[in-house]
Parts: sequence; C-alpha cells; structure tokens
Amino acid sequence: MQVERTALPGVAIITPRRHGDARGFFAETWSRRDMADHGFDVDFVQDNHSVSARAGTLRGLHYQAPPHAQAKLARCGRGALLDVAVDWRAGSPAFGQWIAVELSAANGRQLFLPEGILHGFVTRAPDTEIVYKCSAAYAPEADGAIKWDDPAFGIDWALDGPPVVSARDAAAPLSADMPTPFRFAA
Repeated sequence: MQVERTALPGVAIITPRRHGDARGFFAETWSRRDMADHGFDVDFVQDNHSVSARAGTLRGLHYQAPPHAQAKLARCGRGALLDVAVDWRAGSPAFGQWIAVELSAANGRQLFLPEGILHGFVTRAPDTEIVYKCSAAYAPEADGAIKWDDPAFGIDWALDGPPVVSARDAAAPLSADMPTPFRFAA
C-alpha cells in the first residue's frame, strides 16, 4: 500500500495496491500488519456502511468524544465523495486546519483519521457508499457534531448548490460554542 502523510499530524491517505486482470481487480483494503509497519497502531472493532442517494449529500462534521473516541479508516465503495478532516485536538500544531481528499470507487483511496479529527463528507455522485472502520464501538452518549460550515474552519466543500443536510447536522453547534474534548499527543 502507498501511504501519503498530510498536513494534519496522523492523518494519511492510504492507497491499497490493486491487482487487476480482465475480470477486474483485487485489493487488500486493510491489514493490521501493514498498518503497523507504517506506524499506525490501531485496532478496529466496528465497520460502518453509509449510502447517500443523492449527489450533494453532506454528512458531518462528526466526532465521538473520549473515553469513546474513534480512529477511522474511510473508503468509498461506490460513487465518489469529497472526504474532509479537521484537526480538533487542543495543542496540535494543525489545530483548526482541514484537508479534503477525493475518495472514489475508481481511485481506491482511503483516509486514515486518528482520534480527535472531525470527519465529514459530501457526495459527488448518486448512490455513493462510504465504508469506514472504527477503533471504538458507537457510544450515543459520546456522539457529537460541529456545524459543517463553521466559519472558524472555512472549509471549501466545492458545492454546486445547497447540500442535502440532516436536521441534526444543520443544528450542530459552532466550534467556538463547544470546547474540544481532545488533546494532541505527539
């Protein structure tokens, strides 16, 4: 697999090696050994699968607070999406900064997000699927969100029009109104 480090400490774009022939391709999308060889010491305990029927569907910015914080490995199984990560770890040299990465079924890229990273995405095609591994089980009492268009972050979602957003995400607080529960550990 190819690993590309990003400007956010611990966040990486991971591209599995594809082995193709006339039938299609095979790719090993996750290997504990390979991840450890690249410095990612994480055990995943849950897989999530989300389908968005319409292009322009925006989900996020989501997090799960300690002690149930989650690292994630996200990939697009069908369609295409813009995956966004925001560093929300107090003390991080990249606190408040964001990156956006195109994930698609065609490019096979994945995005690794350590604990303390806000996560969101907007779909680029109808019936887009995102599949992501989580290092902690879902804990409703620790579930949280920050408003997707928070001016403190200034994320360029590259939208073609108003996004399709859930009532929960539309009503999420701004980061200025919600102190981060995350601390950066180098």
